Amino acid sequence: MKLNQIINSLLETDLYKFSMGQAIYHQFPSYKTNWTFKCRNKGVKFTKEMVEEIRENVQAYCALRFTDDELKYLSKIEWLHEDYLDHLQIWKPRYEDFTITDEGECGFTLEANGTWLNTSMYEIPVLAIINEVYFRMAYNYDELFVQYKRKLEEKKNWLIEGKYNIGTFSEFGLRRRLSAEAQDLAVKTLCENNKNYKDSRCVGTSNVYLAKKYNVVPVGTMAHEYIMCAGQGNPLYNPAYSNKIAMKSWTNEYGVLNGTYLTDTIGDETTHLDMGYTYSILFSGVRHDSGDPYEWGEEWIKHYDKLYQKYHDERVNPKTKTLLFSDSLDFERASALYAYFKDRIKVAFGIGTYIANDTDVEPLNIVMKVTECNDQPVAKLSNSPGKTMCKDNDYVEYLRKTIDWRLKHYE
Repeated sequence: MKLNQIINSLLETDLYKFSMGQAIYHQFPSYKTNWTFKCRNKGVKFTKEMVEEIRENVQAYCALRFTDDELKYLSKIEWLHEDYLDHLQIWKPRYEDFTITDEGECGFTLEANGTWLNTSMYEIPVLAIINEVYFRMAYNYDELFVQYKRKLEEKKNWLIEGKYNIGTFSEFGLRRRLSAEAQDLAVKTLCENNKNYKDSRCVGTSNVYLAKKYNVVPVGTMAHEYIMCAGQGNPLYNPAYSNKIAMKSWTNEYGVLNGTYLTDTIGDETTHLDMGYTYSILFSGVRHDSGDPYEWGEEWIKHYDKLYQKYHDERVNPKTKTLLFSDSLDFERASALYAYFKDRIKVAFGIGTYIANDTDVEPLNIVMKVTECNDQPVAKLSNSPGKTMCKDNDYVEYLRKTIDWRLKHYE
């Protein structure tokens, strides 16, 4: 039987994999990482047939190479350097980096081990493969796609009618999309109808392949992995300073083109400490990915306003900065957040599963997280219960203690 190949281009990944990839290439080329897949849904089971389909798709993904046309497209992104593009010209995924089994609680395990430079690139396409294989084999896919198209049309009409006002938003759904054709249809539909929307605008997608295909903006800056590995991958560093280390290395790489900072890797309190006057200028804003979004937004407005009152510098005026929300959003939540914050600070949204995998069945909540860097544990301490992921509970306790000590002794 012919394989239904899910990933057909190495551009089928989120933009932040390239921004992080270049920083890794220049500053952390020897770092090694371990990545672990996890399904957070209770009761989900992968069959042996699903696991074999996933395995064959990962093999097919590992046979891909960047084409000259794709590299030419990437070269037009102003912050990607020629030496990194030369690296991508010869780069290829390594199937030997993967360990895939039909064991584990959900009947499936997947890990990736190798250089951070390589393994970082695997996360997004591999999750897209897992998700699509599951929904094609666990359900009647044709029926799901009919449901999906109906709901996507409804979303488009809501935006045209002005039922929801969410300002600017981007499609962020690649890792948990129903399928490649579903995400393709979503980006095409939502971006092509911008002129018809009453109060909202879809400015682009995190999927670089679809951004190229539809000539829309590719969107994304960084993920938790960057702060985890840059800040916790070297045993000489105190992990309570993960944000400071990540900010420094990132601005060393990008200067003034720093984009949006992700704040919740080891808690927002340390991020506030480290996002001082200089970094508050250099990063265009901050991204929310866990915890109460209203409390989070209020704290960051206070952060910028305090700096603005002290320095009288428009570059830290809250009205010049952006809050980017990206945690489990739908149009109703985004509309409420936009109405609440829009007059005090810029607001934008990255909306994923709600756009790319909205059917009558529950979507999968799957992740593939870095769990070790340079043979030692790393962890993300999420603001939301259940999102913390680490293989070593002792390390999580140690990390929390270092953070608590720092906060208590900060002056």
